[in-house]
Amino acid sequence: MTFEESFKVLIGHEGGYSDDRNDPGNWTGGKVGVGEMLGTKYGVAANSYPMEDIKNLTLERAQQIYRRDYWDKLHADDLPKQVRFAVFDGAVNSGVGQAAKWLQRAVGVKDDGIIGQGTLAAVRAMDQYKLAARFNGVRLKFLTELQTFNTFGRGWARRVAENLINLT
Repeated sequence: MTFEESFKVLIGHEGGYSDDRNDPGNWTGGKVGVGEMLGTKYGVAANSYPMEDIKNLTLERAQQIYRRDYWDKLHADDLPKQVRFAVFDGAVNSGVGQAAKWLQRAVGVKDDGIIGQGTLAAVRAMDQYKLAARFNGVRLKFLTELQTFNTFGRGWARRVAENLINLT
């Protein structure tokens, strides 16, 4: 998938504006009740982008943010197609550093949260379908251990399942 194709699929997961007061990501302080409640739109959340006008965020601006802050930082163009979208989606859902750690754990290298040449070499050396399965397994395990899993876990699990169903 190209960035443009991935972005279209991602927006299908992320949707429009949300102002759920129980979602820590909707608060500029990253915790419920901490900072200002600005919400989330197209997956761009107040805790990560406190200076953005979230409610009035355009799809074009969201696309710029995703390219710069997620796709490019993940070196997604260098990742195999079988795992590219899953890593991108994981980064949007849980942060670039966390998605990088999941990828590193899946290939068995030090999980420092930075995708560099060592990680990319390990990624290229592994069977890509096995890598996709391992990445999604590591991601699901992490998500089930979060305190907010009972509230948001069903949606997260559905998201990972859709990534596996669409694996080509």
